[in-house]
Amino acid sequence: MTNASSKLSCSLIPFLVLIFCSYSVAFSQDQFGYLIKTGSVPKDSGFRMKDWFIWCGSAIEVDGTCHLFASRWPKSTHFPEGYMTHSEIVRATADNPLGPFTFQEVVLGKREPQYWDAIMTHNPSIYKTGDTYVLYYNARGNAPYRQIGYATARSITGPWIRNDHPIDFGRDANNPTAFFEPDGSVKLMWRDRTLGIYMATAPSYKGPYTIVNNNVWPHCKLEDFYLFKCDGKYHMVCEDNVGGISGHDRWGVHLTSDDGIKDWHPAEPVVFYNHTITWLDGTSIDCQRRERPQLLIDETGKITHLFTSVLFQGETWNQAVPISLIREPKTPPY
Repeated sequence: MTNASSKLSCSLIPFLVLIFCSYSVAFSQDQFGYLIKTGSVPKDSGFRMKDWFIWCGSAIEVDGTCHLFASRWPKSTHFPEGYMTHSEIVRATADNPLGPFTFQEVVLGKREPQYWDAIMTHNPSIYKTGDTYVLYYNARGNAPYRQIGYATARSITGPWIRNDHPIDFGRDANNPTAFFEPDGSVKLMWRDRTLGIYMATAPSYKGPYTIVNNNVWPHCKLEDFYLFKCDGKYHMVCEDNVGGISGHDRWGVHLTSDDGIKDWHPAEPVVFYNHTITWLDGTSIDCQRRERPQLLIDETGKITHLFTSVLFQGETWNQAVPISLIREPKTPPY
């Protein structure tokens, strides 16, 4: 099952509503809504590395092992600006999605200076389509701007074959996220330097990519997108960069669209997550930043975990939290 879940079982999730565990609100157009309860986690969970900033984090389960693709760069280069010159994409594994994850290898690091991704690689997003694993990412070479490309492998452990040329999306493109249809065609969303949001489609990951919407969300700045589909609708989870939707800077929000290309609108309720993470002992932290939301979907099509990158008191890591779906009947509007 890919993390974009092109095979998401809507019989298990008739329509998704993601909200805090203290209350529930159903979609007005559905007989039943869903409360999502975010669970507490052990303090030693997630993916951390001494002497490294950890950011991003896209997970996929293969043969009972959870593989997490994340970005890292040395703490000596500072947060966040060090990623622009030193970020590399690594793979870590755990027996379960909460971890703790163990570093396995550098998947995409620096390479020869003539390539578009020679200096840094960042924002990994992992998928499986057919018998091929596809890892989208953004990167920078000698040009002073970021571009998007992909690497492929037949095994989750590689070897990974980088595409030697980026997808031509112009002068600055980053935060790639994809959704694969059953026929292998793909929708790819990204943003530019000003946080303008774009959508492209292609018959396969190999392209050619055609921009089909160059202004996905004109109302305010969003980033860090994740796409999935359920009940015939497309869904986006993303970071509300300036609080223009949720009223809170950098909280997670939830949008929907009938065709996944245009007419995106806020779900009800719109808030997906805040900045609080609760530990098993009942204590909690309020992160300075909590970004890059990604979902893990198991082999039955059930959404099981939310992964986010967090910054707290100068430390960064990738943290998964369990998600429980609870069916909730809609209260009649008397």
